[in-house]
This record gives sequence, C-alpha cells and structure tokens, in this order.
Amino acid sequence: MLSGSDWTTLTVALAGVGGTMGATVLAQRARRVEVAEQNRRAALERLQDREDRAAQTKRELYAALNATARAYRTAGRDTVLALRRGETVVADALDATRQAYYDQYAQAQMVLGATALDVASEVNQCLGAGYHLVRHLPLDASGAGLLPRTDAQLIQAKRWFAGPLSDAVYLLREALRAELGVNGAPSVEQLEAKVVALSQARDALQQERRQLQEQQEG
Repeated sequence: MLSGSDWTTLTVALAGVGGTMGATVLAQRARRVEVAEQNRRAALERLQDREDRAAQTKRELYAALNATARAYRTAGRDTVLALRRGETVVADALDATRQAYYDQYAQAQMVLGATALDVASEVNQCLGAGYHLVRHLPLDASGAGLLPRTDAQLIQAKRWFAGPLSDAVYLLREALRAELGVNGAPSVEQLEAKVVALSQARDALQQERRQLQEQQEG
C-alpha cells in the first residue's frame, strides 16, 4: 500500500507527464494555426499577383488600342490634307496604320466591358467611314489638279476627320479610362449619350455621301 509520500510523488509525476503532453498538444495546435495562416497569406499574395498582372496587361492593351486608333485617324487626316495640297499620296501608310489598329481592336474586344465595347464598336465604324472616304479619293493629285467633285469630297473628308472622327477617338480614350477606373472619367450615361451622337453624325455622313454621289452622277 502506497504511503502518503508515495502518493504525492506519483501525483507530481502524473502532473508532469500531463503537463508535457498538454504543452505538446498546444504546440502542435499553434503550429497548425501558423501554417494555415502562412498558406492563407501565400494564397492571397498569389491572387493579388495574378490580379496585378491582369490589370497591367489590360492597361497595356488599352494603351495600344488608343495609340493605334489615334495613328489611324492621323494617317487618314494627313492623307486628305496632302491631297488638298496637290501632293501624290501612297496608300500603304494608311493601310498599315489601319491593320495595326484592327489587330489591337480584335484583342480588346475579348476583354472590354459592355459600355467600353459599345464605344469601341461605334468608334470602329467611324474610323471605317473615314477610311472609305479616303479610299474613294484619287490618290494621285498631281498634274492638272483636282476635279470639282473631288474637291467637294476632300472638303467632306476633311470635315469628318477634323470633327466627328476626332471626337470619336477622344471618346475611345475616355471610355478606356473609365473602364480602368481612372478618376475623372465620364459616367456610363455620358458615354452612352456620346455614342448616340457619333452614330447620328455617321448616319448624316452617309446621307451626305449619297447626295454628293447623286450630284456627280447627275
């Protein structure tokens, strides 16, 4: 039979074992919590990295679309101005800027939001209208000079490039800035109203072209 001192020794020993086991369990639990927290932070960092890279890719794509649209419009305008000065123009430069723009536009269509896509689609049609205006002009303006009907077409083209098409390219930039969340960008309502105005201007251009063609044929 255990004496009182033996019981005391046994109790102390059991308490020591229990304390060691409890400390081990607590340490293991703390380690699991620490590992879980490290994994959570690592997952958040990976997610943030993916989002940052996606945002950077989008900014680069939008910047390229904006730049090529501006270059396309500038090339068309410069062609019109050169023809009005009686210079001979090579169409390759305009076609090259047109192709560069279309390459970027095709990529942007895959990622643009609904409003920005509506803007880009209308701007694309406005740029196309400008291109067709230029392509219906005689690119060789040297020699005896331009015929009266050609001069009327040049005036029409110059007005389109300096007015509605200039507004269209500017609107594209604003829509892309809004898509990227840039402060000061126009609202959805403002963008939609300007798209309607551009569409109306493009319709008016088509009507003017038909009237001019009828006058030439008459």
